[in-house]
Amino acid sequence: MLPREDGQQLAYEHREGCEPGIVFLSGFNSNMQGDKASALDAWCADQGRQYTRFDYFGHGASSGAFEQGTVGRWIDDALAILDQVTEGPQLLVGSSMGGWIMLHLALARPQRACALVGIATATDFTQSLRNGLLGPEQMLQLELSGFCSIDNCYDDGEPYRISQQLLEEGAQHCLLERERIDIDLPVRLIHGQCDDDVPWQHSLTLAEKLGSADVEVHLVKAGDHRLSQPRDLQRLQRVIDDLLGELA
Repeated sequence: MLPREDGQQLAYEHREGCEPGIVFLSGFNSNMQGDKASALDAWCADQGRQYTRFDYFGHGASSGAFEQGTVGRWIDDALAILDQVTEGPQLLVGSSMGGWIMLHLALARPQRACALVGIATATDFTQSLRNGLLGPEQMLQLELSGFCSIDNCYDDGEPYRISQQLLEEGAQHCLLERERIDIDLPVRLIHGQCDDDVPWQHSLTLAEKLGSADVEVHLVKAGDHRLSQPRDLQRLQRVIDDLLGELA
């Protein structure tokens, strides 16, 4: 557990190994025990490579209530892990919301991030919720109670609770509205064209906004949002392995 200044604690797993290390940033309401995080853990163990995964505030084994979390809080959590747990240059791998957080880490710590790999990167997803993904009834719920519910379509769990605070605070961290995102690193973006949550075109928009000239977008025609099937995990490992080879 990594203690935070406000008394909260972040759960993490860290393995020492060769550099550059890999940091996995999970998605909204996901955790470090997911398929992609676990597959990368096993792959890095075989490679003898430093690897770090963790749970944001209110996620997984970390303390805090999920519905009290904000994008800014989760960015700060990721920075704390990067600064206090990892050593040396890091290749950042972000899934969905983790891809958005990954971009903020690269902006805040350009001397520590050496490359980025985004999986169905959900940049500015809170803005997408505000601009039409939430229906009239959900918007009314937000206005009346400060919370609304959205379906949890990936498991048998209860619907997600979305707070007005999450949407309003998230607007402070939006990146796609910028003319240029000043990240000059190798970037690989993997996106399924059957993604029902984050349209694959968002990765093309992000690629155009990034300052780096070394950006590739890998579209997976039959891929869904999670990209967690065995073939998807193998593809992710190949992309990372090729990128590490280029960095070397």
